[in-house]
Amino acid sequence: MAQKSSRSSLVYLLVAALLFAFVYNTFFIDAGSKQVEDVSITTLQSLYSEGKIVKLETEGNVITATLNQDVTSGDETYTKDTLLKSVKSPQDTITELGFYEKSSVEVSNTDPAANAIWYEIVLSIVPFFLLIGFLFLMMRSVSSNNRTAMSFGNSKAKEFDKNKKNKVTFDDVAGSENAKEGLEEIVDFLKSPKKYLKMGAKIPRGVLLFGPPGTGKTLLARAVAGEADVPFFSISGSEFVEMFVGVGASRVRDLFAKARKNAPCIIFVDEIDAVGRHRGTGVGGGHDEREQTLNQILTEMDGFENDTNVIVMAATNRPDVLDPALLRPGRFDRRVTVDNPDLTDREAILKVHARSKPLAKNTDLKVVAQHTPGFSGADLENVLNESAIKAARENKKEIEQTDLSESLERVLLGPQRRNKIMSDDEVKITAYHEVGHAITGYMMKHTDPVHKISIVSRGRALGVTWFLPEKDEVLTSKEKFEDELVSLMGGRAAEELMFGTNSVTTGASNDMEKATKTARNMVTKYGMSALGPVVFGEHHAQPFLGKDVGHERTYSEQTAQEIDTKVSEILKKAYKLSLDTLTKNKKMLVKIAEDLIKKESLSRKEFEAYFSK
Repeated sequence: MAQKSSRSSLVYLLVAALLFAFVYNTFFIDAGSKQVEDVSITTLQSLYSEGKIVKLETEGNVITATLNQDVTSGDETYTKDTLLKSVKSPQDTITELGFYEKSSVEVSNTDPAANAIWYEIVLSIVPFFLLIGFLFLMMRSVSSNNRTAMSFGNSKAKEFDKNKKNKVTFDDVAGSENAKEGLEEIVDFLKSPKKYLKMGAKIPRGVLLFGPPGTGKTLLARAVAGEADVPFFSISGSEFVEMFVGVGASRVRDLFAKARKNAPCIIFVDEIDAVGRHRGTGVGGGHDEREQTLNQILTEMDGFENDTNVIVMAATNRPDVLDPALLRPGRFDRRVTVDNPDLTDREAILKVHARSKPLAKNTDLKVVAQHTPGFSGADLENVLNESAIKAARENKKEIEQTDLSESLERVLLGPQRRNKIMSDDEVKITAYHEVGHAITGYMMKHTDPVHKISIVSRGRALGVTWFLPEKDEVLTSKEKFEDELVSLMGGRAAEELMFGTNSVTTGASNDMEKATKTARNMVTKYGMSALGPVVFGEHHAQPFLGKDVGHERTYSEQTAQEIDTKVSEILKKAYKLSLDTLTKNKKMLVKIAEDLIKKESLSRKEFEAYFSK
């Protein structure tokens, strides 16, 4: 960077000099020049004796006179801005011509030989320096290119200095308490490694953080470095691999060499599955550049001595695709799961992200946390950011609860499309469809409560029925699956009940897709059918060809037919129960749908009020 800056400065200096010379010649020399008239020496003597000349300049045999007023000599008229130029004979001096009799006239004599010397010096030296400058630029450019080529294999890891003021600590990472506990030993080892070494203990050389996207794996790694107050080298797995063979391995060697010089420190490799996938699955075999990079990582981690105090941390969303050699003891032998936050953690994460945002007194982040099950930390940050954007767009000074609610719906369901024009029949069908979902879901015992019903278009949906759980759940029962299938079929059942079998629409296509997937998982994955507690899966024989190409079924064609039959039976049973439920509550269906058409949306309180009456 310094060489590039120096070279650029020299180029700018040369360009500036040329521009200065051009401007000087154009605006100063040309602007100050006057009209020159050739006259005889006698004319000059006459004007001098009359006191019309104020300045005389001689250079060799040439005499130049400057007038102090407009004059007329014979038939010629000369203005004050005209310079009179005459040539005297070589043997006559200016004194002999009588030009020194008046002391008020300024007389100057210039030696032309002296000017000629300076002109020769300038004309000879300036091109020389320009040539030297040009050669210097060329040499610097070639040298820079050579250094760039030689540094192609250097690591591109970004180093976060341990003395950085705004370093991240565990206080900046809300939730993930279990993950923090698993990393506290790493922090303690980096702070005081001698007490572990005295006991003969070996701290894990590698720590693998895995979990869903957006759960804060990178932030946790930064927090470990911040708590231990050590340098933090961060790099993505994709930055190792280039099209040239050996570059990835060279960058790995350079990264670990830098880490040893800065020990104790942390190396963090984000998305390590980019280079850490199973070996032997690539088309290039053992000569594949990605595999060479992985081999070098394995070698470097094996080469660590017990007192190097360098810990490798990595993050991935797919630990199942990593090579077993990475996960064996001595490499990434400690694995920390970073799951999506629960209710308490979500509220804590919202409070962290709300520190820099002006919240109104009526805002309740706990309500937002209750309405966001399954959200990651990045999702929660996005909700607060959307609410801040909405408040700023409406010129508010604080973020209100309505802004939080609207931003939550925007993130979950997409932005409102009020300009979406639907006919009266489409609005009516959509209203009955959504109310069908709501009533069947309300009547089933194991479904989540209805949070909101709306026929305002959001994203690609014409309407939405929003179910929200009252508490976080880890396990799902067969009863809940069956009740949710009834609710999913409620939209199509309502259309058939109100408009006839031949008038059903495509509005239930997404509902049936979700229902079919759930029913098939019940049969093939969860053992919730008459086929028994058996998992019917597929074995991927050729992983590098992709999931949908290189796979083999682990069951026969007869079993596949039985699976299809059981899936169909589950769906038909759910649809029949949904249709029966709506038939018994047809009056309620009509009443709520008509009110929904008028109001466009119903809250949970408004919806449940119909049944309380």
